[in-house]
Amino acid sequence: MFDQITVLGPGLLGASILKAAHKRGLAKRIVAWAHRKERVKQCEEQPWCSAAYASIQEALDGADMVILATPVDNIIDLLRSIGPHLKEGAIVTDAGSTKTLICNQGESSFPPSAHFVGSHPMAGSEKSGLENADETLFEGRTCLVTPIPQANDIATERVVRFWESLGMNVTCISPEAHDQAVANISHLPQILASSLCAYLGSTDSHWHRFSGGGLRDTSRIASSPPDLWKEIILQNRSFILRAIEGMERELHTVKSAILDNDASHLARVLAQGKAYRDKLEKFYQHKKEAQSNTEENP
Repeated sequence: MFDQITVLGPGLLGASILKAAHKRGLAKRIVAWAHRKERVKQCEEQPWCSAAYASIQEALDGADMVILATPVDNIIDLLRSIGPHLKEGAIVTDAGSTKTLICNQGESSFPPSAHFVGSHPMAGSEKSGLENADETLFEGRTCLVTPIPQANDIATERVVRFWESLGMNVTCISPEAHDQAVANISHLPQILASSLCAYLGSTDSHWHRFSGGGLRDTSRIASSPPDLWKEIILQNRSFILRAIEGMERELHTVKSAILDNDASHLARVLAQGKAYRDKLEKFYQHKKEAQSNTEENP
């Protein structure tokens, strides 16, 4: 698909992109940029990396596809600095979990000869770092591509095709609609899991010894990197605050049902929760079966 793909930030997502692109033969050269020399050296030793640099200018030289896979607070700064180093016709996307600020910055930062189209591959993990990179991380997962109205159509199509080539199911959505959706289905669950564990950490220190699979499954994502999530939450604060307010109203109705000994209302809430979870499970199972069929009949 490309002569050269350059990934800025070879952490979990960035290194997984590099590995997957190498496995699928998506570029003649696969290049990484990292600001730490030890990470550059680590990339240079990998079979899936053609070259690695600590200089952004060197990493971008010749790149016709650039993916920004750094934490969201760094993406804005990178967008402001990389424009002069992009070749004519270069396409830039990102892997950030928020989109409105990033997409607005991308549009205003580049010369007319380069194009930015935002992306959010929803394929993260509670783990982090290059050492946890996985070339199959994106297979069967969802990617939201977020072009602004004036985005270049060809660039958007190539970004969509790139993520599809990694095995992802791609949907195009506006940056604002993206941020509203993920505030509810991704950012709110992270806050709930982290808040639950923060609360339990203040209770009896021996209670965790009695816990079973329910607590383990509910709290899994609380192991995610705190610094990464702090920046995501602050960038999407307006939509997240609305989601929290909605959750507070829901918890208030449950609390009221318990206070009033209202068994029928409590049963209704529990049934509604089960119905949504069952719908989610069917969705996940359908995706798993579709991915399995794709692998059997490429």
